[in-house]
Amino acid sequence: MSITVVGSVALDTVYTPFGQAQDALGGSASYFATAASLYDDVNLVGVVGEDFPQEHLSFLRTRSAGLGSLQVAPGKTFRWGGRYAPDMNTRETLYTELGVFAEFQPSLPVAYGRAEVVFLANIHPALQLDVLQQTEGGGAKLRALDTMNLWIETTHDALTEVLRKVDVVMIAEEEARQYADTPNLRTAARTILELGPKILVIKQGPYGSLLMGADGSYFVAPSYPIEEVRDPTGAGDAFAGGFLGYLATRLRSGHELAPADYQRGLVHGNILGSFACEDFSVGKLKEVTAADIAGRYQKCVSFTHFEAAWSAGKSTAATA
Repeated sequence: MSITVVGSVALDTVYTPFGQAQDALGGSASYFATAASLYDDVNLVGVVGEDFPQEHLSFLRTRSAGLGSLQVAPGKTFRWGGRYAPDMNTRETLYTELGVFAEFQPSLPVAYGRAEVVFLANIHPALQLDVLQQTEGGGAKLRALDTMNLWIETTHDALTEVLRKVDVVMIAEEEARQYADTPNLRTAARTILELGPKILVIKQGPYGSLLMGADGSYFVAPSYPIEEVRDPTGAGDAFAGGFLGYLATRLRSGHELAPADYQRGLVHGNILGSFACEDFSVGKLKEVTAADIAGRYQKCVSFTHFEAAWSAGKSTAATA
């Protein structure tokens, strides 16, 4: 049992009201693997340049079951720079230098293609589709992808094709509306789910996340309240790592995934996303333990539990 992730490995320079980080470990695959490895073995597929720091490479080795497909190519590593506004919800991209990532062509070893969980991180839909084709017949029980506004704007048809072939779609709220060309979130969700996915996860940043099923199910999980957000970069990828990591544990124990599993997975995703925000890069995620996750999970239960009984005016209390 294992998880295969295909995505970016980058060097980030980030400025926030709480400090800055220069050439810190970043990229969707890095955040995902760091979070998901707390639950199961992770196979990481990506590319870096010859300038990629050895310390980052050594860390990824400790959090990945295999780095056999982390290519080291001649040239420079993908770099991104950003600055966050005081509200920490708005950011300005200072630069994006793709480097060797511009020519990235993922190639999966046979063992990686046999992973039961495959996550297609935020990369070009054509590459996501290529990875899916490489995993056909490999026995994957759960195929999930993340996407963004750039691909919606520039490769809508290719994105639609890959959406038809996955089980789970993760997308930000505004991007779901953008894809479906509607201001109504429920309509946008129905548009995406009618393409074939079983589960749609709507990411709402500091407000939490929504889970919508093709069967009409609906579940809301608020974000975990933290006192200090130092750097929200990568929180969505850490969320995906917690969500799919938890589901991988359920599959490993021989369970068929039920609605309650996806709901609990959503809470795990929010928890790992909260850890990611508490430090720059993967600094906080490096320190997280199973006990830390369990502690926040129990607090989430207490935060969201309420009694079903209700009363309105003079009416008799009823049980929903």
